[in-house]
Amino acid sequence: MFDESFAEAWERRYGSKPIEEMRELSRFLAHRSVRRFSKEPVPESTVSALVASAQSAATSSNLQLWSIVSIQDAARREQIAKIAADQHQIREAAWFFAFLADHYRLREAGKRVEQDTSGLGFMEFFVMASIDAALAAERMVCAAESLGLGICYIGALRNDPPAVKELLELPDGVFALFGLCIGWPEEGASFPIKPRLPQSSIWFRERYDKDVSVSEYDERMRDFYVSEGMKGEFTWSMRSARRTSLLTGREVIQEWLRKQGFNLK
Repeated sequence: MFDESFAEAWERRYGSKPIEEMRELSRFLAHRSVRRFSKEPVPESTVSALVASAQSAATSSNLQLWSIVSIQDAARREQIAKIAADQHQIREAAWFFAFLADHYRLREAGKRVEQDTSGLGFMEFFVMASIDAALAAERMVCAAESLGLGICYIGALRNDPPAVKELLELPDGVFALFGLCIGWPEEGASFPIKPRLPQSSIWFRERYDKDVSVSEYDERMRDFYVSEGMKGEFTWSMRSARRTSLLTGREVIQEWLRKQGFNLK
């Protein structure tokens, strides 16, 4: 469904032509969030292969401090949707996954072999679990998109940690980091490639450039907002800065993590 060439995808990302055509990478540049899904099912055999792809991602020290829960029951999916800002794609996607930072499994394994796992209480291991989960999810996403499937990450899964804990029956030492919708994109729906910051704003040579400017990106994003029926006078800088003050209930996450067994020393 998404068949932009490398050059076309590059131009939509950066507003300019690439230095060199690299057809093999076109699918990576053509990534976009899909928020409208068809009713066509995705077989469990396919999903099993996607999970295998996720598990093939790098994991620090092979600790594998992450897990997933798939939610397919319609009533439970409805609950998840309501928890996560009532987003319709959660209801529509063929599959929905909660990606978890998971210390419980290793703690239990340590108990069985009478090994001390108290170090899991340090912030480093929560960071490690979060990175592991993100790497696994993105490997799963790349695999799904290679098959023509669409995806949408759901950060709003963190809006109400107690409700997610109860619904998914999460033990201490497990935290739901984000959700992931996977399914076949709805035919005819619009899923634009969103512009990104220029490489000069994120790729520095030898040392960080504190004089970085995003004014050119603000202008490109203004055009994108207008094309999507949004107000162009609110720039990316304005929207993004404002977003940092809108925690939508997530301001309690640090306290919640401590209650959930992540001591974060």
